[in-house]
Amino acid sequence: MLTNEKRTGYEAWLRYEAAQYGIVREAYASQCSAISALGSSKVLVTAVQELAEAVGAITGQQPKIAAPPERLSSGVLIGVKGMLDPELERLTADDTAQIGDEGYLLRTLPGAAGEADRIAVVGGSEAGALYGVFHLIRLMQQGEPINALRVVEQPANGLRMINQWDNMDGSIERGYAGKSIFYREGKFTEDFERVRDYARLLASVGINAIAINNVNVHRVETKLITEAFESELKKAADVFGAYGIRIFLSVNFASPIAVGGLTTADPLDSSVRSWWADRAAVLYRAIPEFGGFLVKADSEFRPGPFTYGRDHADGANMLAEALAPHGGIVIWRCFVYNCLQDWRDRRTDRAKAAYDHFTPLDGNFADNVILQIKNGPMDFQVREPVSPLFGGLSRTNQMLELQITQEYTGQQKHVCYLVPLWKEVLDFDTHAAGEGSTIAKIASGAVHNRPLGGIAAVSNIGDDDCWTGHPLAQANLYGYGRLTWNPALPAEQITKEWIRRTLGGDPSVGEVVEDILHRSWGIYESYTSPLGVGWMVNPGHHYGPNVDGYEYSKWGTYHFADCHGIGVDRTIGTGTGYAAQYHSPWRETYNSAELCPDELLLFFHHVPYTHALKSGKTVIQHIYDTHFAGAEEALELLESWQTLEGKLENGYFRLAAARLREQSEHAKEWRDVINTYFYRKSGIADAYGRLIY
Repeated sequence: MLTNEKRTGYEAWLRYEAAQYGIVREAYASQCSAISALGSSKVLVTAVQELAEAVGAITGQQPKIAAPPERLSSGVLIGVKGMLDPELERLTADDTAQIGDEGYLLRTLPGAAGEADRIAVVGGSEAGALYGVFHLIRLMQQGEPINALRVVEQPANGLRMINQWDNMDGSIERGYAGKSIFYREGKFTEDFERVRDYARLLASVGINAIAINNVNVHRVETKLITEAFESELKKAADVFGAYGIRIFLSVNFASPIAVGGLTTADPLDSSVRSWWADRAAVLYRAIPEFGGFLVKADSEFRPGPFTYGRDHADGANMLAEALAPHGGIVIWRCFVYNCLQDWRDRRTDRAKAAYDHFTPLDGNFADNVILQIKNGPMDFQVREPVSPLFGGLSRTNQMLELQITQEYTGQQKHVCYLVPLWKEVLDFDTHAAGEGSTIAKIASGAVHNRPLGGIAAVSNIGDDDCWTGHPLAQANLYGYGRLTWNPALPAEQITKEWIRRTLGGDPSVGEVVEDILHRSWGIYESYTSPLGVGWMVNPGHHYGPNVDGYEYSKWGTYHFADCHGIGVDRTIGTGTGYAAQYHSPWRETYNSAELCPDELLLFFHHVPYTHALKSGKTVIQHIYDTHFAGAEEALELLESWQTLEGKLENGYFRLAAARLREQSEHAKEWRDVINTYFYRKSGIADAYGRLIY
């Protein structure tokens, strides 16, 4: 049960309110009058508790909880296929044959003579049964009928993961919603209630894995894999395990030196391999359901196999060997590039780095290694192309990495609904194995028939009352979970679900909030970085406009604006050659300034300010127009929200209003800084004579 319900937005989408119509409440109360589970494991107990709480709140009547041996003639029966009574196995066999371990069946079955119908929630596993319960709850929250159910669901992705960038001092790297819910002052928090509430939110949208510490593993966090934190890790694993979620640890590749007393971390050294094998064995004795390791190596000054003349496959496979006897997984991040670049060098291209590092190693990684690849080749910009590495690997497990936390998309001070962006990424057809080779299918393992795959994302939660700083940012966490389960879900459906479950059934509220969310990504993009160029932010914290903030830096994040034009030449003939990393037809599309989509033009091409876009506008006029329009539309978001006063809980309304007000003012700052910069750079006036400084 979620605690501290009076906090603003704390219940998120598990906010249960009475069904809107009495006839619906009565139907739910009758159909869910009793609940029983065929089994008493911790996950099935969780499933019963979750359903009982929801039914009680939605119907006003508390269901009877029947002991497992008691056979229900009506109500809801929760179980796992292969462990049902013979009659239920027979009645559900055709449907349960379609589900794997984490899938589920919701089926209305005829009751005994003179009795009401029963609802069977049958999972391919205990976790599958829990997901089925949350599906049933979702239907009731939305007022949907449950009297004739026949729902068969199977997740598209085997691994549906959250990466916490939490540090043990209580800070969160790229955290915009308060401090860590896991750690304080180098220790685990003593109160795990909020951790349990978080596990509940994640499981309700199908998340099944979580890395509980930052990929940039610092000194204290390096010790997480030692006996010093074993009892706390076990406690965390038990909390998440009750919701079917496995915990992972981000590990320091140099741990054998840092905490093991060795003089080397060479992955081919026998003593190093033995040390990791021993560490893994100890971890799995304490936590049999431990998931494995997440690794950032040889990236942004993190240690890795390069120190010893080894490659990424050597490093990953050494860890995979240690975890394999226990069923563990190594997730190896592909965010690897030269972060000491000379800005004078126009040939070195950070965008090419992941592809160049990892495609030569395709097929060299163990079967329990997954390469975690960011959605774009740079770093979670508001607009960039899809990473070509997804089309470059065919014999290696891959998973997609997204960023829920809004590092470059407003830092949860601006509303920026990311589900439409993620949909574009997931639906992108790489043509890697012919037409239909979408990112969604590659990440899941379906295109190349790989044994492992999935999606991971950097979390956006902290200890703020509403979890996410901006209450509307909860929609990104919710939408992420729903898309990892089923990437084919329409963005509009996800949005409506979140609004109905979080803010209730008032159609006037739904209409306004849906409009705000679906306009927000385009609005944010329009007043920030134009035409895919990116990176016009203040160094370090990445908030606010600074056009040249990274222009002469070591990070490889350049726009090359001069008095003549702007953009990065990534063409095959005259540029860095990055466009060649894509399969046809994208290689030809991106390589041509005439064919390249306008929204990515400056990512692939250096063009004059007078270059005509497909819209008919010049590049410079597009910059002016979008930044003026974006600031106006940001104000419109605030004005729209203000029409909801009195229709929402006051604290929730005021918090979102304050965030939208800040966004409106900040959008003006973006407008004036960007427009002034390019007016001074180009010397070309705005065609409409608007004020530019």
